[in-house]
Amino acid sequence: MADSEPDLYSFLRSKDLAAPKGEEEADQETHSADASDDETEPSKTDVEIVDSFEDDDSSDDADDASLTFEADNLADMLGTVSENALDEAPFGIVQIDDDGVVQFYNQYESELSGVDPEDAVGRNFFTQLAPCSGNRLFHGRFKKGIKQGELDERFTYTFTYKMSPTLVDVRMHRDDEGRNWVLIRKR
Repeated sequence: MADSEPDLYSFLRSKDLAAPKGEEEADQETHSADASDDETEPSKTDVEIVDSFEDDDSSDDADDASLTFEADNLADMLGTVSENALDEAPFGIVQIDDDGVVQFYNQYESELSGVDPEDAVGRNFFTQLAPCSGNRLFHGRFKKGIKQGELDERFTYTFTYKMSPTLVDVRMHRDDEGRNWVLIRKR
């Protein structure tokens, strides 16, 4: 925080929302006493807080939190994280087979396209879900990558089907297991 900006405590105190002066001094004395006892064991409360953090259900998906659109190893990570993590990613994730039939369609992509994930699975991405992508700029790159056995594309595209023109970043990748991923992030 910059030195010229007031801190939250100063702001609250100026609005008479902070602790009264007597409580503030007592609180500072408590913190001073805690700081001087550096060599003491942590209190039971501190241990309980740490334990409760470790028991948190979200810790099971700790690796899932690293799904970022720009990550170099993102496409290889997609097959190793939970379906829940894929669904909660902050960008669209579509898994398609070599013919373009959707195997997985996450919540972000559903909100972007207006298509429910259950309705998307089993349909062709290029001809039924996003026919505006059925051209050589998008579908052509996909088919070429599949034919060569190496799909690793990044480009900017504008979706126009069933929505106003929407500028997106696209990544297409085929992982070591032969799964094809189309990743879409709205700009």
